[in-house]
Amino acid sequence: MKSHTKRAVAYIAGRLVSGKQVSWVYDYSDSRHHSISGNVDDDRVSVYDYDLGKHISGHNGSGSFSLYHYGNGKHITLSVDGNRFKGYDYDTGRHFSGSINGNSISLYDYEDGGYTNFSI
Repeated sequence: MKSHTKRAVAYIAGRLVSGKQVSWVYDYSDSRHHSISGNVDDDRVSVYDYDLGKHISGHNGSGSFSLYHYGNGKHITLSVDGNRFKGYDYDTGRHFSGSINGNSISLYDYEDGGYTNFSI
């Protein structure tokens, strides 16, 4: 999974679970805040990644979000259950999963077989 895709997924999942209105995500892998903002609610997602200069948007259908990442030109599915999330990145053809604890988000990418940590 591309690093900007991981950041976007962590940001969206973190907002869905926490309900926080934030305009950034902190990526511990590069020790930086990345600007992402927009609308995230239980029905729709429409956010803009300022570092990448691209939108990520979509809707919730039957408990799973179907998102389109305009930077990658591919879809992402995302479902959230309590403080856990999972999905599929069509750009890489791989699954991902993760959990949220307060402001901390941990994302496991099945492509590289490792965790990446974020906070919002």
